[in-house]
Amino acid sequence: MHLVIFGLGYSGAAVARMAAAHGVRVTATSRDPGRAAPPAGVAMMGFGAALPEDATHVLATAPPDAAGDPVLRAYGGALASGGMLRWAGYVSTTGVYGDRGGAWVDETSVVAPGQERSRRRVAAEQAWASLAGGVAVDLFRTAGIYGPGRSALDEVRAGRARRVVKPGHAFGRVHVEDIAGAVLAAARQDVAAGVRVLHLADDVPAETAEVVAEAARLLGLAPPPEVPFEQAVLAMSEMGRSFWAENRRVASARTQEMLGYRWRYPSFREGLRAILAAGG
Repeated sequence: MHLVIFGLGYSGAAVARMAAAHGVRVTATSRDPGRAAPPAGVAMMGFGAALPEDATHVLATAPPDAAGDPVLRAYGGALASGGMLRWAGYVSTTGVYGDRGGAWVDETSVVAPGQERSRRRVAAEQAWASLAGGVAVDLFRTAGIYGPGRSALDEVRAGRARRVVKPGHAFGRVHVEDIAGAVLAAARQDVAAGVRVLHLADDVPAETAEVVAEAARLLGLAPPPEVPFEQAVLAMSEMGRSFWAENRRVASARTQEMLGYRWRYPSFREGLRAILAAGG
């Protein structure tokens, strides 16, 4: 198994770190490999360099731009040509489902993107799915990512956290280590060529105010005051308003069953406690 990861960002680095720790040969790309700081045991190559001939698995973590998926622009021909490639994973977003008014979606739900960036994601998913004639393709629809250095604990410590209250509005989340664990579990499976939709979202969608309050409690600090959404939205960026404009709950029981993998952090409570215990 030789896993090539396109993009060594927050999630890509977590996957690379876990895979290498489990004895997988890992190569990651960077637009400036000389300045990259890969996890131990991970080789680097320049983005756009030839795909290693012995690559058996690839994972793309880069978001699409206005021109489409940057990985497929650079490597689409090489990936489609086959070679030793057996599996391709694409990290997408649950944003492809759009607003569901707080209703649940599962892995069989029809996409209905309401934002331009989500429409780009759907197009990128479709482009990756076109590889499925020769390899297994997993589309990882990922909820809000958090983990060490990127959680409500950091926001509360820095005094940036706001306890915005919008009753009934829940965000899905997933700990970055569960992303890595699920991706590695999927890549190791011997499945036939085709496409699977997998949900990387924990079991407990929660209101943001609840998560902030729990982070403050764990830190022994007073939670920030509640701010009604109608007041908070006046100071939000366009990006922030777009996140709050959609409300859905994402089920992932089928994904966990397919992968034989259970979340290490089934809710934000376990996740935040683990981050704090590890010094994060």
